Amino acid sequence: MSRGDEAVAAARGWIGTPYRHQASLRGAGADCLGLLRGVWRELYGAEPVEVPAYTPDWAEPGGDEVLWQAARRWLVERPREAVACPGDVLLFRMRAGGIAKHLGLAGAVGGHPTFIHAYSGHRVVESPLTAPWARRIVARFAFP
Repeated sequence: MSRGDEAVAAARGWIGTPYRHQASLRGAGADCLGLLRGVWRELYGAEPVEVPAYTPDWAEPGGDEVLWQAARRWLVERPREAVACPGDVLLFRMRAGGIAKHLGLAGAVGGHPTFIHAYSGHRVVESPLTAPWARRIVARFAFP
C-alpha cells in the first residue's frame, strides 16, 4: 500500500468525528488541521512540533501564510497542476484576499474526485471535489 493510500485509509477512519476547533482526537473532535495531525500520528507516530493556538477565522488580518509555510516544512510540495494522487494534502484559500487556511486530503481521484476534511458546522466528511472547491486549492502536498 502506498503512503497516499495509507493516508486515505487513516483519514477515512476519522469520518463522523465532530468538528471541534483545535481538537485532534478521532471520534471526539477535530478541525481540518486536527484531522491532518491525526493522520500524521497514525502514519509516523508523534507530531513533529507542538501546534500553537490559532483562530478559526478564515479572514485573519496580517496576511502571514503560516499554514502554508508549515506545510512546506513538514510535507513534500507538489505542483498545483500535478495529477492528483490519493492522500494528497490540499490547501485551500476560502476567501479572496484571505490567507490559505483550510486543509483536506484527496480521497478518490479521477472521474469523481473526493476529499476528506472537517469544517465548522459539520463533521469529518468525504465531499465531492467539485469545481467550486477545486478552484480554491492553492497548494498540494504529499506525506514524506
